[in-house]
Amino acid sequence: MSELVTGEAVALELRPAKLPSRALALLIDMAVAWAVYIAATVGIVASTSSLDDAAAAAVAVAGFVLILVGGPIAVETLSRGRSLGKLACGLRVVRDDGGPIRFRHALVRGAVGVVEILMTFGVVACVASLVSARGRRLGDVFAGTLVVRERVPAGRTAFVPPPPPWLVGRFSELDLSGVPEGLWLAIRQYLTRMRQLDPQVGWAMAERLAGDLAERTGAPAPQGVPAAAYLAAVVHERQARDVRRAFGGEAGSAVSGAGSGDPAASAGAGLSAGASTSVGAAPPPVPPPGGRGGDEAAPPGTGFVPPA
Repeated sequence: MSELVTGEAVALELRPAKLPSRALALLIDMAVAWAVYIAATVGIVASTSSLDDAAAAAVAVAGFVLILVGGPIAVETLSRGRSLGKLACGLRVVRDDGGPIRFRHALVRGAVGVVEILMTFGVVACVASLVSARGRRLGDVFAGTLVVRERVPAGRTAFVPPPPPWLVGRFSELDLSGVPEGLWLAIRQYLTRMRQLDPQVGWAMAERLAGDLAERTGAPAPQGVPAAAYLAAVVHERQARDVRRAFGGEAGSAVSGAGSGDPAASAGAGLSAGASTSVGAAPPPVPPPGGRGGDEAAPPGTGFVPPA
């Protein structure tokens, strides 16, 4: 299995798509796009027969840009990285940290794709994909994206564990715009591999990542909150914001409810209990004497213990 490895030596269990599957997906997408373009061109020619040559040429260029360039950009943006060809081949475009792409990612991929796919008949894209260790074309390099395989064997996909219920929503006002994608990638992969690390090494890594995150956001972890719990809560907040942007407020509320321990919300949000138990956490710090006892502890499966 192909794996990506972060700077923290944590393996990223995303499977980069190989050139044959990407080429097949591209052929399907281009066949659909050209079919739509030809049909639209016939209609445009029939409706603009009375125009002069300059006007007809301008309409033809506009149709080319809108259908063959703007169409794929719109489809990837609205489908969060899935086009018809990628859906048929089980592929998806994601950010380098594994999150869903946005309009700017699709725009850069589409703009560069005009040169490396349309103008060179895909030769530049094939060469770049063969040279890249992760199979990325130039559009992926400039956009900071990666095409991955979604159809993986059950039980092999890593999940980010949900935060303790008492931290859900606590960072809703946090400004996350200054956090780079590389730091998100390191945090996500640490959270999905906590139990595979030596406890002391994992704890030191969590402290270092929490410090970097606090420096970027300007808000350090609250007093008494373990570093791993702080990281999980901030990642959960970012995921909830991505869901709200993609599907609206109700979906974002469902994700928040899933992290709060509500069974109904958990079922509707996709952060199932199996996801939280499949990836555990490093052993949490022992609460100091005189705490409130086990009645206040987080439910099993989160891997975190609330502060006294």
